[in-house]
Amino acid sequence: MGKLRLLFAKEGRAVYISHLDLLRTFQRAFLRQGLVLRHSQGFHPHPLLSFALPLSVGQSSCCELLDFETGGDLEAAGLPEALNRFLPEGVRALACYVPARPVRELAYLQSRVELVYDGGVPQGAAEAVQGLLTGGSVVIQKRTKRKDLADVDIRPMLRSLETAEEPGLLRLDAVVSAQNPGLNPALLAAAVETHLPRLAPDFVRVRRLELLDAGGAVFR
Repeated sequence: MGKLRLLFAKEGRAVYISHLDLLRTFQRAFLRQGLVLRHSQGFHPHPLLSFALPLSVGQSSCCELLDFETGGDLEAAGLPEALNRFLPEGVRALACYVPARPVRELAYLQSRVELVYDGGVPQGAAEAVQGLLTGGSVVIQKRTKRKDLADVDIRPMLRSLETAEEPGLLRLDAVVSAQNPGLNPALLAAAVETHLPRLAPDFVRVRRLELLDAGGAVFR
């Protein structure tokens, strides 16, 4: 059949499964389900599996994408139900289909960042955070691929932001750049800790809600 794309969720305790362990989890699940994957060529062949945009450890998502290749015939629509029998708690296959668009057209992430405060949300926090993140430049230190720390202005990578106060937490609904360059939504919380230390949260939760193309439409 060739290349297929799997839409899946990663939630609950599964958020602590690392990228590499998640890759191995799917490899084992495909094997137990009886699906024959295509492999790379060369001295060290490996299954052709790739995540569209790897999720950071500790973050949840309901819209993850996994591309894979199979050499035989497969009823894609029935794969999620069959695969879920072999996936761990918190990882759930939602849909499988032939991809119509390349991953390079994935432009934005719609995410929710929750700043949790044990003693209640500080007064004026929503206005202060909104003003910080949507104002001028927002420079924070970010670790590079070489593991060095560098100053990065994250403001150009933030497309939109809405803040709302709920009991015990401040909710940030943000649309951020997905790639080239991409912005990890957790860095919005890091910016608050850096520039508004009195509003530093006691805990941060990040959830990926949707993948979007350059026009703001859902990417699948």
